[in-house]
Amino acid sequence: MLAELRNETFDVLVIGGGITGVGVALDAAARGWRVALVERDDFASGTSSKSSKMIHGGLRYLQNGDVRLVYEALRERRRLMRNAPHLVEVLPFMIPIMTKDSVVSRKIARALGAAMWMYDLTGGWRIGRMHKRLSATDAARHFPTTQTERLSSAYLYFDAGADDARLVVSIARTAARHGAVLVNRCEVVDITTDAAGAASGAIVAADGEQFPVAAHMVVNAAGVWSDAVRALDEGIDPESIRPAKGVHITIPWAKVRNDIAVIIPVKRDKRSLFLVPWGEQADGTFSHTYVGTTDTDYDGPLDTPQCTEDDIDYVLEALNEALTSTIAQADITGVWAGLRPLVNTAPGDESGATADLSRNHDVAVSEHGVVRVSGGKLTTYRKMAEDTVDEVARRLGRRPRARRSESTRAMKLLGAEGFRPGTHATAADRHLAHRYGTLAPEVKALVAFDPELGAPLADRHPYLRAEVVYAVRHEMAATLADVLERRTRLHILDREAALAAAPVVASLMARELDWDDAESERQLDHYRQRCAAEEAAARASVSHTSD
Repeated sequence: MLAELRNETFDVLVIGGGITGVGVALDAAARGWRVALVERDDFASGTSSKSSKMIHGGLRYLQNGDVRLVYEALRERRRLMRNAPHLVEVLPFMIPIMTKDSVVSRKIARALGAAMWMYDLTGGWRIGRMHKRLSATDAARHFPTTQTERLSSAYLYFDAGADDARLVVSIARTAARHGAVLVNRCEVVDITTDAAGAASGAIVAADGEQFPVAAHMVVNAAGVWSDAVRALDEGIDPESIRPAKGVHITIPWAKVRNDIAVIIPVKRDKRSLFLVPWGEQADGTFSHTYVGTTDTDYDGPLDTPQCTEDDIDYVLEALNEALTSTIAQADITGVWAGLRPLVNTAPGDESGATADLSRNHDVAVSEHGVVRVSGGKLTTYRKMAEDTVDEVARRLGRRPRARRSESTRAMKLLGAEGFRPGTHATAADRHLAHRYGTLAPEVKALVAFDPELGAPLADRHPYLRAEVVYAVRHEMAATLADVLERRTRLHILDREAALAAAPVVASLMARELDWDDAESERQLDHYRQRCAAEEAAARASVSHTSD
């Protein structure tokens, strides 16, 4: 990939390897353009591995009157379920209705019922299921740790969920299958221009040296870092992105025992949190529940957003208000904090809440012809990419080189072709199937060749040692964090288990990447420092401004 990046001229150079960037690379490559993508860190290392992992329309956006966004997102949700059935699955959601002292009271419930019908009619029906009202008894079966004496009834509706980082890697590999050149750990240090002042590529840094990448068009898909790319292109700091921090915590499922996603209110600011079960076990229970998310202004370092003590207190306050049991900070097994790249509609004025900012995306073009895509949602990445490449095509003013082009609207992602859900008998098979789809036999082949790779990375977790080897050989994983945080999700599920597994992961990666003892120890030290920084941040209190 690096050799091609150095030696070819591309039609399109994409900057940013999150969900939006890989989506643009896939769309452009599928149309027949010669495409390159560069990512400063690792694929999905920013926002795209730290979302709430939901493929949804957003019921609250409908309540805010943004019908167009919800319609578009629900249509894209259906396409993703069809094009990536191994990664995107139906996720039932329940909203409990309480008798008193609740944000969602019986009076509010009547209005909520009307919103549910509108959600179904706007596109919720595309999932094949409609919302329904549950009795208090039925609701308690799904959420047995709720305060049943106050439980009046509940609404049940349906959306979908996906492992966000896994989705990004799958899209990236699909783009590569269509001829795109994708390189992680390749930083853009400057935008180049031709004699007419039009963007002609970029200077990038990789493997300790800098070199130019030539391209007819440049796309800025850098998410929360897009203003930094604009600074290279335009020489200004436009403040066009208003980062909003969202944090999640992970706790043992046995503390909550919800068998579907549950939405609970936050009395402090009239917002809501999601309680989502994760890690299905062989007996039908789950290993963990994750809880989030917050939505607050953020002005710290973009590379290292952390979950602070105030963030944790905010989540635990709402959680314990909704439960009969008590969840303490000591119960938390993992945390993650991500930054939403919201379009700043009023630079310099941050008086309004980030929760009120639109989740619509924006496509614009700089004076030098760099196409920029900003904002948006995980669910609508494909439409964002399509709109961006439409603009690229208009500016290129010529047809792609390929005789045929393919739309991403009905394109199966790698691992989806021929995938049949519900046909995997064991929990181990289901685990691999819903991570790799029809490519799961490639992981199993590694175990057949070396049975030791069939051992789990950590007790009580389904990830196999073979997945580490596969991540290095086929998914460009190059560091412990790549594997523990993104190729697997062990770090955000159970940080202590990930720390215990780190020496085994380092040993496997050393064998694949020819690390010497010094490099293996450096990787371990770096990962341990990341974990220590998370723990320290969780004990640090900062001003929390949810409202």
